[in-house]
Amino acid sequence: MTSPAVGPELGSPAPPEVHDRTATSYQYAHASVSPALGTMATDSWALAVDEQEAAAESLSNLHLKEEKIKPDANGAVVKTSANAEKTDEEEKEDRAAQSLLNKLIRSNLVDNTNQVEVLQRDPNSPLYSVKSFEELRLPQNLIAQSQSGTGKTAAFVLAMLSQVEPANKYPQCLCLSPTYELALQTGKVIEQMGKFYPELKLAYAVRGNKLERGQKISEQIVIGTPGTVLDWCSKLRFIDPKKIKVFVLDEADVMIATQGHQDQSIRIQRMLPRNCQMLLFSATFEDSVWKFAQKVVPEPNIIKLKREEETLDTIKQYYVLCSSRDEKFQALCNLYGAITIAQAMIFCHTRKTASWLAAELSKEGHQVALLSGEMMVEQRAAVIERFREGKEKVLVTTNVCARGIDVEQVSVVINFDLPVDKDGNPDNETYLHRIGRTGRFGKRGLAVNMVDSKHSMNILNRIQEHFNKKIERLDTDDLDEIEKIAN
Repeated sequence: MTSPAVGPELGSPAPPEVHDRTATSYQYAHASVSPALGTMATDSWALAVDEQEAAAESLSNLHLKEEKIKPDANGAVVKTSANAEKTDEEEKEDRAAQSLLNKLIRSNLVDNTNQVEVLQRDPNSPLYSVKSFEELRLPQNLIAQSQSGTGKTAAFVLAMLSQVEPANKYPQCLCLSPTYELALQTGKVIEQMGKFYPELKLAYAVRGNKLERGQKISEQIVIGTPGTVLDWCSKLRFIDPKKIKVFVLDEADVMIATQGHQDQSIRIQRMLPRNCQMLLFSATFEDSVWKFAQKVVPEPNIIKLKREEETLDTIKQYYVLCSSRDEKFQALCNLYGAITIAQAMIFCHTRKTASWLAAELSKEGHQVALLSGEMMVEQRAAVIERFREGKEKVLVTTNVCARGIDVEQVSVVINFDLPVDKDGNPDNETYLHRIGRTGRFGKRGLAVNMVDSKHSMNILNRIQEHFNKKIERLDTDDLDEIEKIAN
């Protein structure tokens, strides 16, 4: 294997794989079925798609594991599977893999009418009333938060391209990504947006890209991971940090979840000149992200997306009372029989339930796709792409698919199991992300929750209280009532 060449011209292929645990993922990423990511190129990739196409047949052969009886801590008798199934919480998706999945499945920007809440450090900031790009008086430091797919990458790529001077053959813009694969995906966006800038070149500061000591880089934009970039700036001196005009820290929430990256990013930032424009982007804005952002970006303008209100206002929410898993399935069939559903996403709490439900829906003649945590990121991307193209009408999944996946045709989201955390309490954030898969791009959506016990009814009531939104009861045995909600 060869290491990536430094500085490919924009528009040329991204560098080949390096000696890295992520090299295989990158190779598959460029064999994705998405038109923007290349064409199918490997036998193993084709096999993965073939396996998905055969899912309807193979699912019907799945058997639930034999149950064993054992007492719990209080002496009560409970049933457990011989091969206990992990819940969503136990197989929680790592942020880097989820972020890569989001980038793999998005090839185009979408029009979006989301309102943003702009919080300024200075109440006289031009962002309050700015009407033109020039009025922004760039550069300014920025901290921006919004969910996946809202154009964060395009925003900071535009900022870099607008500041770079191609005639100067040294690094002027520096972009940090938390992983090798994410750096390569961002590099592809830079190449696409900068294709009319033929003199502009891009270098990848990633592990395995070996340069001779004392060499200086002539590429104007450098994108890489924090450890390698830090080496290039300090120990190896490939980059003169005092000449950097734009510093971008992408995927900040992923960055701080990765060991060592937070400290490395701060050390890089401290090497940069005071007039360098600092831009930090994140899909979430937890306290840990905010504290990190304040260390990296001085005197920022802050843009946050007010997501909860916008999402819930476009989605009609209902619940269905059931007494068993089979009754929940019958309610689901009644719903399908009464209204026209373009495409639906159904969320389950465990892989075992998801497999059972996919098999039952397949028996009923539905085109079903199954998505769960043991699949590789690239396999998941292929399944989602097929779902987006309409090759399957129903996507059954666990929480691995709850966040950030936008499929415009999804008209109904069904919580076959309500989302709870590891302690059995309502997982309000996951609920929001789940039902947010419908009602995308300003369209109306429908969310149906299956309630099969007093405990799950209590969970639903607490979700209602949290969001202060009424969830109406729906009788799926009443066809007229179902038809009304569809209208």
